Amino acid sequence: MIDSHCHIDFRDFDGIRDAVLMEAQDAGVHTIINVGADIESSERGVALAQRHEMVFATVGVHPHDAKSLDDKAFQRLGELAGTDRVVAIGEIGLDFYRDLSPRPLQKVAFHKQMQLAVELKLPVVIHTREAFQETLLIAAEYANLLPGGVFHCFPGDVDEALQVINLGFMIGVGGVVTYDKSRLSGVAAAIPLDKMILETDAPYLTPVPHRGKINRPAYVRHVCDKVAQLRGILPAEVEKITDRTCQKLFRLVETFGG
Repeated sequence: MIDSHCHIDFRDFDGIRDAVLMEAQDAGVHTIINVGADIESSERGVALAQRHEMVFATVGVHPHDAKSLDDKAFQRLGELAGTDRVVAIGEIGLDFYRDLSPRPLQKVAFHKQMQLAVELKLPVVIHTREAFQETLLIAAEYANLLPGGVFHCFPGDVDEALQVINLGFMIGVGGVVTYDKSRLSGVAAAIPLDKMILETDAPYLTPVPHRGKINRPAYVRHVCDKVAQLRGILPAEVEKITDRTCQKLFRLVETFGG
C-alpha cells in the first residue's frame, strides 16, 4: 500500500521517525511520498528519501508560504527538483481560507511552480481550500503540458471531482473520508476507482478510529478500508488499483504487466 501524501519530515515526528516508518511497513505500507511545504521541508524530504528506500519526495512551496518564494528560493527549488528520488512538484496551489500569503502572490507562486513542473516534466501535487474554481482555472492552463497531477485532500463534491478528472488529474482521498457526513465519502464512492490515490496528510487529518491523535502513514489502511466499504468491494481491490494509479502518476515503476 502507498501513502501518497504525508509530511514525516515535520517536527511532530522528531524522535519517532524511524519507528513510524517501521510501523508503516508492518502495516503493509511499502511506499511513502513525503510532500514539501516550503524550501526547508523540501530539503528535509529529499534527505529522507535519500536515506530510506521506501520514501520518495516532492518539492514545492505551499500557498501559505507563497510570499517566501523569491528568486533565490525559486532557484533552490529548481535545484531540489532535479534531485534523485524527487517525483513531483508540490504541494502547490491556492488557499483562500487562511490567506497566510496575499492572494495575488499565491497565484504568482502557483503559476511559477506549474511552469517549473512543465519544464522538468514532473507531475504536480495541488492544494486548494476555499479557492476551487480559481485553482481549477490555473490548473487547466497547464493540464495538457503536464504528465499528470493530483488534487490532494480533495475538498469538493462529485461534480467538481469529475471536472478535475476530465483535466487529467487524480483525486487524493485521505482520512476525511472516514468522518461522518463527509463530502469526500460521496466522491470516493462515485468516481472511477482508478482516478483516486490514497493519502494520510500525516500528521494532520487523522482517520477514524484514531481521530484526535497524530496521524501516521500506517493509518492509510483505514482510508483504504473505508473506500472499500463505500464501494462494496474488498480492501485488496482498492489497494491494488490505487497503488497502480499512484505508481503510474509518480513514475515509481517502469512498466506494468497484466
